[in-house]
Amino acid sequence: MTSPTNAPRARRLVLHLVCVAVGALIVVPVWFGVLGGFKDNGQLSTNPLGWPDPWITDNYTGILGSRVFWRQLGNSVLIAVTSTFVVVGAAAMAAYVFARFAFRGRELLATLFAVGLMFPFAVAILPLFVLLRGMGLLDNPLGVILPQAAFGLPVTVIILRQFFRTIPGEVEEAAILDGCGPFGFFWRVLLPMARPALATVSVLAIVTSWNNFMLPLVVFTDQSWWTLPVGVQAFQGQYADDTARVLAYVVLSMVPALGFYAVAERQLVGGLAGSVKG
Repeated sequence: MTSPTNAPRARRLVLHLVCVAVGALIVVPVWFGVLGGFKDNGQLSTNPLGWPDPWITDNYTGILGSRVFWRQLGNSVLIAVTSTFVVVGAAAMAAYVFARFAFRGRELLATLFAVGLMFPFAVAILPLFVLLRGMGLLDNPLGVILPQAAFGLPVTVIILRQFFRTIPGEVEEAAILDGCGPFGFFWRVLLPMARPALATVSVLAIVTSWNNFMLPLVVFTDQSWWTLPVGVQAFQGQYADDTARVLAYVVLSMVPALGFYAVAERQLVGGLAGSVKG
């Protein structure tokens, strides 16, 4: 029977083992992909997790020297940044109204945004395609940007609303006494104070857009507008017999998102913690 003094130590040990197991599930595939890009197919079959011998850099340098890769990277950046500006701007205004104004039906409307979290994107892909075709937005970046922003609104509004409600009413009263109207308070006071929450939802929007595969695949038939996730699939089909080169392409497509997340991780965690605390 475990003594009371040993119980916390046993729990910590179990927690550490679980963390190690989860970390291994994440690190091992990334390790395999990064090192696999420096190998040829023969090395991948005989030594999948070991160090390359010899190191082959042609897989990475060939992709980095390709205009197609950089065009897809630029498309992903354009769509991700624009989608983020649209969804954060629209959600901030909606969350401000839900958080700072009292009106009939406010909670019902806020609940509708929460219901939007339970609406799977895949269910809407067919009617969305028909709608975009009718609006002439196929092979147009707006055909991806606007739906991404729409599907990103629920979680963004919920996070920002919770943060805006934590701003003391005295701050708003002081701003009104200084001559600020509702929009002036929102623009000059509320948004600067909400930078952590705005940074959080911006990171979430960018990462979601970067990883979106289905919508660009459906909207873009013109290869010049393909994003990196679609480009990875096409590259895999083109070089199906060259697994090492495919791994190099996948790793390079992950680097920008991983780098951005590494830089913004502290802001993301801090903003979510602040929203939950509120």
